[in-house]
Amino acid sequence: MTEHNEQPSQEEQQGQQEQQPQGKAVVQRGLWFEEFEEGTTYLHRPGRTVTEADNTLFTTQTMNTQPLHLDAAWASGQPGFKGERLVNSMFTLSTVVGLSVSQLTLGTIVANLGFKEITFPAPMFHGDTLYAETKVLGKRLSSSRPNQGIVELEHIGRNQDGTVVCTAIRSTMMQCRPTDGAGTADTADTAGTTAPAGEA
Repeated sequence: MTEHNEQPSQEEQQGQQEQQPQGKAVVQRGLWFEEFEEGTTYLHRPGRTVTEADNTLFTTQTMNTQPLHLDAAWASGQPGFKGERLVNSMFTLSTVVGLSVSQLTLGTIVANLGFKEITFPAPMFHGDTLYAETKVLGKRLSSSRPNQGIVELEHIGRNQDGTVVCTAIRSTMMQCRPTDGAGTADTADTAGTTAPAGEA
C-alpha cells in the first residue's frame, strides 16, 4: 500500500507562518503558586454591571423559583428591598470569583478545593456594578501532589458605591512554576506552553 504524503499548499504554509509571532510572545495566564504573595490584595478590573437578563437567565437555568428574583409584582410588595427584585446571591458569588480568573488563576489552577465563610452583607439590584478584589491569606506546598500548592484566597465583592455585597474564603490547588521539559516559566509562556487549565 502506497502512502501519499501531501505537501501543504502555499496558502496553508503562509497561514502557518502568520500564526507564529515574530520576537517574544507572552501568553496571558494566571499566577503560578510561587507568584502568589501572602498579604497582597489584587484589584480586578473591569467590573460587571448586572442586568435584569443576567439575573433572570441565571436564576431560571439553576432551577431557582424564588420570586424575589423572578416576580416583579410580588417583590414590589416586600419590605426592606426598595420594592425591587434582588440579584441571585449565587450569581453574585460566581461573578466575584469569575472576575478574579484572568488575573489569578487563568490556566494555572488545578482545582477548587472549597469555600467557607461565605457572606452577603448587602443585596445587589439590577443595574448595580460589581467589583471584586482578592487577598492572599496563605499558601503551602502540597504534601501529596508534587509541583502543586494550596493557596487560600479571600474574595470580596463591592457595588459601585463601595458597599460590600459578598465575601468568601476559597481554597485552591495551584500549579507550581513549570520547569520539566519547558525550561523556565518565561520560556514556557513564550512557547505557548502552560499548565493544564482547571476550574475557575
